[in-house]
Amino acid sequence: MLRHEPQPGRLLAGTVLITAAVLYAGDAVSAWSIPWWVLFPLVCGGLWVAAAVGVFGHLLRRRRRRRTGEHVKGC
Repeated sequence: MLRHEPQPGRLLAGTVLITAAVLYAGDAVSAWSIPWWVLFPLVCGGLWVAAAVGVFGHLLRRRRRRRTGEHVKGC
């Protein structure tokens, strides 16, 4: 049995933010040059997609719980 439920939305949000941090750090040390406006759509778009994936994952877990008859307190 799993210790916790998988949460792909959080995984995606973390991946997007780490990617943005790596890009920003690479630009800061002059490893490459990235236009200033690139990070805003990357972060905003990534967080929107992560939110959609999180909602979809939550609905699937809720549906599975309802189908199997499990009841989790507080959810």
